[in-house]
Amino acid sequence: MVQLLQDDFDLLADAYAFIGNSLLKPMSMTEAVGLDAAFWEAFPDFEDEGVSAAKEEFIKWADTQADKDSGQAVEDVSVEYTRLFIGPPSPAAAPWETMYGEVPDGEKITVGFGAPTFQMRQLLRARGFELSNENHQYEDHIGIELLYLSELCRDIAKADEGSSEYDEALLRVKRFVAEHPLKWIGDLKENVAAAFPDGYIVRLLTLATACLKLNA
Repeated sequence: MVQLLQDDFDLLADAYAFIGNSLLKPMSMTEAVGLDAAFWEAFPDFEDEGVSAAKEEFIKWADTQADKDSGQAVEDVSVEYTRLFIGPPSPAAAPWETMYGEVPDGEKITVGFGAPTFQMRQLLRARGFELSNENHQYEDHIGIELLYLSELCRDIAKADEGSSEYDEALLRVKRFVAEHPLKWIGDLKENVAAAFPDGYIVRLLTLATACLKLNA
């Protein structure tokens, strides 16, 4: 397993923030840097095989987009996002942790607000964060969980290495990753891959998973 240095946590925070924001809105409403192979070449791999492999897949994919008109490429990724996470008629891959909870065989979760939503709301409020909810998102959206994790990583980067504050920040990250995003991102990715097996979002989730495993 890769041993992260304190300086790595600022970079990892940036990585989680980028992925989180990319999963919260379609590319037409965010940055289009994900279409650029040079962006992925510069993306940190933390000397980890999983992150490095995810980067390489993005570089190859970005090369296939180079022949497209930039507006068309952004539209294609945005349509993919909409069909996956918005619908109609409903999301092909629900991006909320609640929807991946344990249920009796043969049953489906149909209500979006559950225990993970409440837990994430409490965690966000404890840090002074509150959703503006302009997009009507629940707090246990995968993008929001990654943005919260980004802030936890910045705590590590700011703390004095070897201090109790540093150790506690490391523990918070490890616990949060295990109890929230890493617990369900595999099922989310499976649903995304079923609808868009060669798309942008499945690659984002592959990269996110590899980054999460750095903190496992």
